Amino acid sequence: MYNIEKPDNLVELVEKATDKFKNNNLFGTKNKKTGEYEWLSYKDFGYKIDNFRSGLASLGITKNDATAIISNNRVEWAVTAFATFGLGARYIPMYENETTRTWEYIIKDSDVKFLMVSTQEIYEKVKHLINEIDSLKYIYIIDKEGDLSMSSIENEGKQKPVKSIIPDKNDIAVLIYTSGTTNDPKGVLLTHGNLVSNARAGNNRYYMLNEKSRSLSILPWAHSYGQVAELYNWLFFGGSIGFMESVETLAADMLKVKPTFLIAVPRVFNKIYDGIQAKMIETGGISKKLFDMAVNAAKKNRLQNGNIDFFTKIKLKIGNKIVFSKIRSKFGGELEASITASAKMNNDISDFFTDIGLPVYDCYGLSETSPAITMSCKEYNRKGSVGKALEMMEIRIDRTITGENSEDGEIQVKGPNLMVGYHNKPEATKETFTDDGWLKTGDRGKLDADGFLYITGRIKEQYKLENGKYVFPAAIEEDIRLLPYIENAFVYGEGMDFNIALIVLNCEILHKTAEMLKMKTSVEKLIHMPIIQEFVGIEIRKSLENKYGHYEIPKKFIFTDENFSLENGMLTQTFKLKRREVLKKYSSQIEELYK
Repeated sequence: MYNIEKPDNLVELVEKATDKFKNNNLFGTKNKKTGEYEWLSYKDFGYKIDNFRSGLASLGITKNDATAIISNNRVEWAVTAFATFGLGARYIPMYENETTRTWEYIIKDSDVKFLMVSTQEIYEKVKHLINEIDSLKYIYIIDKEGDLSMSSIENEGKQKPVKSIIPDKNDIAVLIYTSGTTNDPKGVLLTHGNLVSNARAGNNRYYMLNEKSRSLSILPWAHSYGQVAELYNWLFFGGSIGFMESVETLAADMLKVKPTFLIAVPRVFNKIYDGIQAKMIETGGISKKLFDMAVNAAKKNRLQNGNIDFFTKIKLKIGNKIVFSKIRSKFGGELEASITASAKMNNDISDFFTDIGLPVYDCYGLSETSPAITMSCKEYNRKGSVGKALEMMEIRIDRTITGENSEDGEIQVKGPNLMVGYHNKPEATKETFTDDGWLKTGDRGKLDADGFLYITGRIKEQYKLENGKYVFPAAIEEDIRLLPYIENAFVYGEGMDFNIALIVLNCEILHKTAEMLKMKTSVEKLIHMPIIQEFVGIEIRKSLENKYGHYEIPKKFIFTDENFSLENGMLTQTFKLKRREVLKKYSSQIEELYK
């Protein structure tokens, strides 16, 4: 029997997995007609890879060529990836929800030879590129039959089998283009050794995952977090992955797939938490009292390590049966735990899900580190931290930017998962590494005596007020978002006397509030009513006053109902705020606040 602990590259990993777990279900896809999930076995996945790899070879794809895909997560995404690896070629994934300009830049920058797109609609947007980019020779479509279809390549491959080559662990496997806030993305060069070492380290930290584990795929594999933590990691232990059809069907898909473990970002749990809180406020009465009783009993149980009095035990038992079980059932009823990254989970929200029996653990990393640096889990979990370093990873804190007497500084790392560099950007690569080979993360943090890492800010996002005081806006924004009637927040004050905040109000709650107060006016008018704005401003200041210095608390506000999103360009693909874009859009209103 193969040992899935030992592969040095992604080709060995998938070949050993499809042999060892051949009769297990791997991928589940929702049938849009019946609404039921149809599952593909590891063995059949291996057949698809073999056929498609051979088909790509017949098109002339060879070692060090670049293939790319514009597609959401699906079976064909993974087939294209592993077929590419089996030819020693490089894989460049792109998001469906992206601008044509960005696709064009990435395809040209990475010298893509073969491009797979998911739909005819995307094909129509990019087909002209084959005449404009010298390297691009082929564009094929997944959701199509006949010429230029993915199935036609597989059929060709069946007739002319080509064996896989085994790449060296130092060969480039993937280019991950970071979205960031600049016009030109940077292509992060990741090797087979980078990706496999990180997936193996995550698997060793979460050793309890096994062949019966199921995930519902929510995060895009075009980003290194979803790609490594879910796709590659899952192959180590033979688990199964169901694909979310869309954000709109997420709740229904949870009930169908019944995940036991989720790879997610805090935004997913923040939205669920906000929804639960809003629902309880709206419902009121005995339901609200039961909910509060259960939450308080669970909190007491956590704080006292289970050493609670008899009456609290009764309250917890009732709450678990009547309240918490209903919440857990919304996740499919079998969820054991989740892990999140891309931002730190709010401690209060994390505690809430732990208390109701759905623990959420933090991990931390970057695309440049393949991606994970630290991970929390049941054994390594300390409030406020993002866990301890993964195996073979080293972390040090550089205090040159904060002063030797400071307990925090820039987080710098070393290990087998560090990128080779940025494609075609030698200067940017040089700036990212220290002279002695450590990668500079650009994040501020501190380590405790036991090696737990705490994130204290983002160096690129910090700014100074006119009084010389530093502000880390992300933490303030996170706490503002906890208020139930606030959807999102943006804090600013660089070089100014004080901070201001752009507040995105929750239209649904505003509408219900207006109905309750029998106010016959639109949500748009409510947002601009002085009484509403004054109330929200007071609540924001009250929520921040015991956690932040007076200079950090926003003094003036801008109110809007347009949330930050991928569509309006305010968020990256991993839901991080594009601060420059927000500033650009609201610059005139921000200027008015400082007059």
